[in-house]
Amino acid sequence: MLFVGAVDRQLDEKGRVALPAQFRAHLGEQCYLVKGLNKCVNIMSTADFERVALELRDRVDRGEADLNHQRALAWSATLANIDKQGRVLLADKLREYAGIGDDQQVVVAGNLDRLEIWAPSRFNRVDAAGTTGMAGDIDDEFDDPREPVPS
Repeated sequence: MLFVGAVDRQLDEKGRVALPAQFRAHLGEQCYLVKGLNKCVNIMSTADFERVALELRDRVDRGEADLNHQRALAWSATLANIDKQGRVLLADKLREYAGIGDDQQVVVAGNLDRLEIWAPSRFNRVDAAGTTGMAGDIDDEFDDPREPVPS
């Protein structure tokens, strides 16, 4: 199962967010919420989180990764239950890290092996940067070198 697409969601008064229905079966009844890159919150199935955690531990043991990265991952991880309405509780420490206020709109976006929860303004910046990187400088590719450059 791959997590793809992005949807807008609203945190409820208790700090819960409803996950997209198509992803709930892959996550099961529990999932891990953890600090993600670029100040988002990652949501991972328990199996995927355990795989990533063990790979990171092995990289730290081999001197290929920083122990503080492992600590940050472990300390921020929260095992969350997915309720019957498909909601998970975003812990205060994770909301603070991601810049998500109480009772705020968020973006739940797929990133292949995980979901990410973003503050909308941060999501828009990351999306724009990624889109620009994918598109390259398309205008230069199609400019006619025989045309004079406007001054």
